[in-house]
Amino acid sequence: MLIVLASVLGIASMVGAYFAIHSKSLTVAIIATGVVSLISSILFLLLAAPDVAMTEASIGSALTSAIFFLTLNKIRQTNG
Repeated sequence: MLIVLASVLGIASMVGAYFAIHSKSLTVAIIATGVVSLISSILFLLLAAPDVAMTEASIGSALTSAIFFLTLNKIRQTNG
């Protein structure tokens, strides 16, 4: 059961990474990157690494996405 769930999450992570790379919209790419990071944190939790999962969820998913959105907003304000 764990192998099936890990495989499904791995495939979902690869799909999210594909959208992050090939997206024309920067907003969609940032959201896809956050989803990949969130899926990674779930995988870390399934692999019995709760400390790494919490770090990935807080820094990788939340903080990095927020910084990307703030930077994108600042760039759009500067360019007019």
